[in-house]
Amino acid sequence: MQTSKRLDGIGEYYFSQKLREIDELNKQGKNVINLGIGSPDLPPHADVIRTLQEESARPNVHAYQSYKGSPVLRKAISDWYNQWYNVELNPDTEILPLLGSKEGIMHICMTYLNAGDKVLVPNPGYPTYRSAVKLAGGECVDYDLTEANSWEPDFDALDKLVAAGGIFKLMWINYPQMPTGQLPSATLFEKIVAFGKKHNILICHDNPYSFILNNKPASLLAVPGAKEVAIELNSLSKSHNMAGWRVGVLCGAKERIDEVLRFKSNMDSGMFLPAQLAAAKALQLPKSWYDEVNSVYKKRREKVFELLDLLQCVYDKSQAGMFVWAKIPATYKTGYELSDEVLYNTGVFITPGGIFGKAGDGYIRVSLCSPEEKFVESIKRIKAFIPA
Repeated sequence: MQTSKRLDGIGEYYFSQKLREIDELNKQGKNVINLGIGSPDLPPHADVIRTLQEESARPNVHAYQSYKGSPVLRKAISDWYNQWYNVELNPDTEILPLLGSKEGIMHICMTYLNAGDKVLVPNPGYPTYRSAVKLAGGECVDYDLTEANSWEPDFDALDKLVAAGGIFKLMWINYPQMPTGQLPSATLFEKIVAFGKKHNILICHDNPYSFILNNKPASLLAVPGAKEVAIELNSLSKSHNMAGWRVGVLCGAKERIDEVLRFKSNMDSGMFLPAQLAAAKALQLPKSWYDEVNSVYKKRREKVFELLDLLQCVYDKSQAGMFVWAKIPATYKTGYELSDEVLYNTGVFITPGGIFGKAGDGYIRVSLCSPEEKFVESIKRIKAFIPA
């Protein structure tokens, strides 16, 4: 069957293809350790699971749900934003629960983009920004993030990109940044909001990593006037170990929420109510929850540093998020080369930075989402491979 033209240039997601390759290696007895994907291996809080179990047993919770989400969940999100980000959101008009924030990226692109509209996309950055823009008929315009500029946008260069012409509708940003782990500087969000206002571009901030190895969670919406020009996606996948639950949220001005809802309401029929109520319970967890999760990641990160030292990679120890981003030694041309060498010689998979854009070619990314013993075994294997 002939596929639609919108799929032209849209390849299979890298990890989907790579997991098949790893499965084949495992069938050959390789026992591959996957340090690539950022899917939390830790469980949600016991109270969250208990809430799901108890609510699921009720006979009247299995119908279709509101397209706008449960008022209980929206109120919990509003309180969470107020407590942790110092952002006030009207739970009735400025919050839209989603079946995952990845899906929200697609909702936003389909809501705002006409054929040929331009979108500023970070390089390196999350690959889904690029594929969603293309599927919606838009044109991706890369803005490079460099280590020399602390992985932040060069606003003079951005002004020139916009001045070159075309209709620029959206700008995707993401801090703490994935894949680099870069935290936003004190003035970055203010500069981004000012840039959006200057050029009438809707700023789309993807914010799923703000609680992981980060003492000061921050929201772009905390900037005065941000709602005039910005929306923010958030998620419980990383912060609450609920990736498979598919619980995300879009926050912003009432007008933006209503616009995205027009598209979203044609794509799904709401989220399972017990999952929403359990998510609300998760958002009420105290600081000790985040501290416990981060204590595990800190221990794992030390092992990853040890692994990267063996590979003679260079990295910043102050990174946030559930990955470590590292520059490869000059003896390798790209992260793909190093990744494949390690995979086929040691049975350890680490992500090549080039999948996040050309600016990531000289880097690799290691996930913290494996038990500590997996990192110990990975170190053992790599030590055995590397000449003394």
